[in-house]
Parts: sequence; C-alpha cells; structure tokens
Amino acid sequence: MRHVTSNSVWGKGGKKDERSEKRGVPRSEEPKRSFSVQGAQHPSVLAKLLGPANEDNGNGQIQPLIRFKYAMATPSPAKSMGDPGITPLSPTHVLNDSEENEPTRHPYVVVVAIDFGTTSSGYAYAFTKEPECIHTMRRWEGGDPGVSNQKTPTTILLTPDKKFHSFGYAARDFYHDLDPTESKQWLYLEKFKMKLHTTANLSIDTDLHAANGRKVKALDIFAYALAFFKEQALKELSDQAGADFDNADVRWVITVPAIWKMPAKQFMREAAYKAGLVSRDNPDQLIIALEPEAASIYCRKLRLHQMVDLGSKTALNGYSPTENIGVGMTQAKEHVRRNRQSRTFLVENVVGELWSELTEGDRYVVVDCGGGTVDLTVHQIRLPEGHLKELYKASGGPYGSIGIDYEFEKLLCKIFGQDFIDQFKIKRPAAWVDLMIAFESRKRAATPDRSNPLNINLPFSFIDYYKKFRGHSVEHALRKSNVDFVKWSSQGMLRMSPDAMNALFKPTIDHIIQHLTELFERPEVTDIKFLFLVGGFAESPLLQQAVQNMLQGRSRIIIPHDVGLTILKGAVLFGLDPSIIKVRRSPLTYGVGVLNRFVEGKHPPEKMLVKDGTRWCTDVFDTFISADQSVALGETVKRSYTPAKPSQQVIVIHVYCSEKESVSFISDPGVRKCGTLKLDVSGTESPATRREIQTLMQFGDTEIRAMAIDVATSRSVKASIDFLSQ
Repeated sequence: MRHVTSNSVWGKGGKKDERSEKRGVPRSEEPKRSFSVQGAQHPSVLAKLLGPANEDNGNGQIQPLIRFKYAMATPSPAKSMGDPGITPLSPTHVLNDSEENEPTRHPYVVVVAIDFGTTSSGYAYAFTKEPECIHTMRRWEGGDPGVSNQKTPTTILLTPDKKFHSFGYAARDFYHDLDPTESKQWLYLEKFKMKLHTTANLSIDTDLHAANGRKVKALDIFAYALAFFKEQALKELSDQAGADFDNADVRWVITVPAIWKMPAKQFMREAAYKAGLVSRDNPDQLIIALEPEAASIYCRKLRLHQMVDLGSKTALNGYSPTENIGVGMTQAKEHVRRNRQSRTFLVENVVGELWSELTEGDRYVVVDCGGGTVDLTVHQIRLPEGHLKELYKASGGPYGSIGIDYEFEKLLCKIFGQDFIDQFKIKRPAAWVDLMIAFESRKRAATPDRSNPLNINLPFSFIDYYKKFRGHSVEHALRKSNVDFVKWSSQGMLRMSPDAMNALFKPTIDHIIQHLTELFERPEVTDIKFLFLVGGFAESPLLQQAVQNMLQGRSRIIIPHDVGLTILKGAVLFGLDPSIIKVRRSPLTYGVGVLNRFVEGKHPPEKMLVKDGTRWCTDVFDTFISADQSVALGETVKRSYTPAKPSQQVIVIHVYCSEKESVSFISDPGVRKCGTLKLDVSGTESPATRREIQTLMQFGDTEIRAMAIDVATSRSVKASIDFLSQ
C-alpha cells in the first residue's frame, strides 16, 4: 500500500495487553464487545491482533496503524432521523442522547423522486401528510407512436457554446429541426447514463461525447439534467400551492442501479450539489435509492387488478398462460391509458393483496430490466411490519434494452459498411437520431408469434448520403449484402422479417437468462415465491416468454401495470420511509492496510518489517466488511485513529476493496484502492498527548457513511469517504 505521506496518521499505541493478545482481542477499558451482524459474531473479526503506533515503512513513508475497536450494532443516527444515511463528502452529524430518543419526524413537506434512466426519465412526488397519494409528473409535450410519454427521453441539447438549451422531447425535436449544417455545431447527448457504469476510473473530470463528437464534462450534463427536473417539479408544486414552493421543503430521491459502484453513486450526488437540488451543508435532503429496491417497495402495495400474473397455471381472463404474455400487457396498457388523466396513484397504506399471500421468511426476486442495465435483487419478507431483508448481494450487468439498438447498428454496418455508418452518425447526427426513433417504435412491436414483417423508415438523408458516399443505391447495398432477412421496400423502408427482429433481441435476452439461471442455482435463492419483472424492458413479450421458459413454473412471474413507472413510484415510497429495507448485503469487501505483529509461519517473510527490534507484518488487510455479508441498517464499524503529530490538521487513510469475500493483504490479486477516508481534525485541538479520533462507518445504507468524534473533547470531527478522487 505504502500510503499517507504528508498527511500521516498513527494508530493508537501504548503498552500491549498480554491477556487480550492471547485471546486475540483488542485491549480496551470498555466491556468486551464485537462487531455483530444479525447476532452472529465473526471470529475472523474478533481474532485481529492489536497493532502498535504507525511505523516508517523504510521508504520514509508512514504506514497507518489502527487500533482495532469493534462495537455492537449501534442505533444509526440516520435511522433515528428517518433517513437512510448519506455519505461521500458529507458533513458529519453526531446525535446526543436526547435526540436519539426522540420519535421520528418528517422535516419535509413533500418527497420528489427522480428516476434518471438510460433511455427515459421522469419524476413523481407525494406529500408527507398524504403518503398514500403518489402524483406522477405532468404529461410531456411530444411523444413517439407506440411509446408512452409518461416519462421523457433522457436526451439533452446544449448550444454551440455548451450552454443548456433543452431536455427530453423538446431537445430531440429542436435538434431534429435544425439545419444539417447548423446541427453539427450543437451538442446533443443521449443514453449517457451508461458512462457512469462503464467507466473504470470515474472521476469529476470524466468526459462525454456529444453526437457531433465534441467533448463535454459528464458532471455538467448530469447537473443540467437534474436542474431541469428540479425546475419542472418545483414549478408543478408551486402551481398546486398557488405560491412559490420552497426547495428546502423537498426531500429529493434519485434512483440508481443497484449494481453501480460507490464512485457512480457519489457522482450522482456531486451532480445534485452542482444542480442546486441540495447543498453540501444539508446532504441528508437527498437520498440515493437503488432501483430494484424501489421496485420491491412498490410491489408490496400491489392489488390484484394492478398487475399481470404470467406464472398463473390457470387461465387469466379467458386466456391460457402462454396467451397471457401478449394479452395481459395489452390490457394493462389500456387500463393505464384510461387512468392516466389523473396522474395520481393511490397505494395501500398496508400491504397489498398479493403481499397477503406471503408469510414470514418468504422470498422473492425483483428483476429490474431497464434501458441500460438489468438489476437482480433477492428479498425476504419480515413480518409483521413487512420490512425487507436482502438475501444476496445485488447482481446484474449492462444487459438493458439499448443492447438491441447496438445489435441493430451492427446489422446496419454489415449491410452498409462500418465506415459509412460512422461517417453518417458524424455528418448527419439528427438523421441518425431519427433512424433510431423509427427503430425504437418497431422494436416494441416484436412478439414471439408475429408473422408479418416490420417496416423501418429510412430517413431521406440516409438514402441520399449513402448514394453520395458509395456511388450506388441503398437497394443495391441490400441486394449485395447477403442479409436475406432484410429487404428493401419501394416505399423507402427496410422490411425486417420477425425472425430478423427477434435475432436482435437474442444476445441481450440470453445474457439476462444466463444471469437469472446462475442466480437461481445459488443456495440463498431457493423456494422463490414470486419473480417481479419491472422496468421498461419488462414490457417486451420476447423477454417475458424467455423468463417464463427459464423458470418452468418454479415461481410466479408478476408484472405490475405501467411497469415503466414502478421504480419511480417505489422511490417516492422509499423517500417517505427509508428504513423499510432493514438488512442489505455488501457488494464488496472494504478495508484498510495496517501493520500487525509478525507471526512466523503465518505471515510471508517478504512482508516482515523490523523496527526498534520488533517485527511487524506490512500490508495486512483490515476488513471493515466482507462481500455479501449481511449488514443491518444503522450497524456501524468502529475504529480509532491518532494523528502522527499534535499539529496535524487532516488524517487521510486509503480505503481498499475487493470482490472476494476473504482478503489477507492489500497486495492480494483483485484488491484495489477505491477511496480515501478523510478526518479533518482542525479546530479540535486537545491537551491530551495522544488524541484518539473514534470513527464510525455505516455500510447498511445505499451509500457508505462516515462519522467521527474526538474522544477527549467529545467534539464532532468532520469525516468523509471520497470514492471519486483516485
């Protein structure tokens, strides 16, 4: 590891206690306690050796050493405040005893949730005094044939000098109407959310590429988008109230995929700060919600008439289960269309009818199939309150519906040539957007039993530009391409056979089914009562049939009506009660590097460091929490640190992570530096010769939270964990 140079840190030292070393537990004046998860003590945690003060590692750099102090799960300050716990770069709030005993109060008038999707986005809200009424956003201007416009496309347009112009349908339509020569100067971006998932070293300075190839800061784009939704939501709330609605009265919720790593979650928080949704002085005003968790919370409220049951072994509405695939969703869409005028959804103030079939310990899976990612979460019901416990860490991957768009693009490259498609996207960006809109509407018409071809409009500029580029017609290209299942229509359309369209779905659906199959083979994922299929992609009959074939009746498949809004509504419910998810699973193993007493035969010789006649083992991985370990909401991991010098202002400690459950050294394969824990000890000077800064870290929320206190003075120390500044 070899870290912490200028801002060095010393572990708490002192004479070691022989008795505690023999037992393998730290010396402490406190009653012996252990870090407990669901009541199970972890021997590996208890067996840690007490380390001495930090030692020079021989290179003039200081190795931070930690005195290992563990605490029983303590009430979370966040939980006491009715908040799930916020994190990176957030100021610390330490509650006193009187505050902890106060009943939970809702300090906000309204909860507004923003579902920031890869392909489409929107917002919904509920007033805290009327939590059973969820209001979805106003209808958007514009829209596509065959596509619901309850949400708006996640598209953004900037002027040539990179100023915000418009978002959603307005951005797309304005860009479409620009003169081709002028449109090359404007910056149009779509499907940019995936960049946060696919970028290995995500940072504040990460760039995005607009349709014309120009670079723009990702943070600016996400901040512009969030500022747009803030403006829309506050305007709607102000219109309802008849006066300007104060942003301070709003608890904001932003949804993210559960498989996102901490840097991506922190990036969204940074964008929210930049957009003015919340300030750094009040980070608790914003909650990051995990998309499948939000869906799970909403599904608890479902009544029988609000869903389609694909797993039904009996006929539903006169149709067999196989026929249910198409007919059920058609009926659901018609039901939604008729009820959309009000935009207000009433949810049960208790659990829904479907939930009444669940008993203590029953398990279910939520499969969130969105535009960019597919998230899988396994939950267990805990009665009588209906709280939820995560049984297996969130999993999934980039298997969203845009994978079908990429397959279509590959097909076009096969027919017309990669060089032409690349040039066309740069030279005629607005026409390329038109082509993909045309494909989107036909993509939604794909079904397992379709027999007639699907026609896709080719923009005139595509036909014209191809002739100039190649010197022959599009029709000629199709004849020469040997792609038999795509023909040319004299009306200027590509005619795709149903098999050709279904083939575009196959790679993406195969990924999802493979992941589901592997998930259901795990011991934690047995006896699953329901599988909830949610997200926009869940509307696809091809995906529904594939999931049904994979499960072979092992679980009932439930699809909520208006499935694309499930996450949005659930995110509002989560904002109203963030403590609903009581137990989560850690996606990664987190810890720091420390020195321990060198043990012959246990530690590798190359890790030995001799200092003042004492032998130490370097690079030992001190585990905070292990991958897939259960951690309850509000559970804390406690460590104590001491500044190296009395004058030291900041303690900086590198945090490491791994996907492996068991890690011995920070130099092990797969271990990487993922963040920094920063303790700002300025202004907390103490007369004590060795100051102890007690640090509490919470891993049971949607973000990792750090808090710290100076033990001698009982004063709060500003603590933060930063995952973006690597």
